[in-house]
Amino acid sequence: MISIGSTQIDAWIVAFIFPLARILGFIASAPLWSTAAIPQRTRLILGLAITLAIAPALPPMPDVQPASLAGLWIMLQQMLIGIGMGFAARIVFAAFDLAGEFMGFQMGLGFATFYDPLRGSQTPVVAEFVGLIALLLFLSMNGHLLYFATLAQSFVALPVSATPLAAESWLNLVRLGGTIFSAGLLLSLPVVVALMITNIALAVLTRAAPQLNIFALGFPLTLIGGFFALAISMHYMAEPIQAIFEIGMSAMLGFAVVR
Repeated sequence: MISIGSTQIDAWIVAFIFPLARILGFIASAPLWSTAAIPQRTRLILGLAITLAIAPALPPMPDVQPASLAGLWIMLQQMLIGIGMGFAARIVFAAFDLAGEFMGFQMGLGFATFYDPLRGSQTPVVAEFVGLIALLLFLSMNGHLLYFATLAQSFVALPVSATPLAAESWLNLVRLGGTIFSAGLLLSLPVVVALMITNIALAVLTRAAPQLNIFALGFPLTLIGGFFALAISMHYMAEPIQAIFEIGMSAMLGFAVVR
């Protein structure tokens, strides 16, 4: 007769519940899975499926009782790590939204917004367009699978333990935000520079022919020039967008610093 003690049951629970806490924290904050289009039940099923798939290959878990104070502390720690990893991935996508907003303001479409049901907020149309292009490129390069592979690798790089994260970990996320701000500006720079040249040309034209109505002439030219520059820059955006995704992949593991 096979007898199973409470110690063995605790070991089975710990081997499943600690990875599940990190994975659910990642799914709750990462882009693509944290949108309102994906029901919470689907996210829970996805987290359970990923945990069942990778749990046998994970390093040994701490020998603690899951319902004890130490076990609850480790679970909270894993949730924070998962949320931090998902937030690092989300910051990367914020760069594309920022680039779209820069383009839209220069094109004169800063007022053109619509309600995005996935985000629950008003979004500029150009930012939504650039974000969709980045998301399609992300899916075409199997970025969602790379995220899950990075998440599984995190259990080796950041083993499950009671050691808390250092304060420098959250400072790394703040620094990542500054890096992504510059990345968004660089992505929008071709369109911004082209529209700046267009505005300078319109200013010279206005000085040469004051009888021209700059308000009636400038807006259509700026709009056409912006779309033309955006269409040309689309051929060269794949490599910079992929480089930003690589920054996000490395930030998912590099943000956390243990004491």
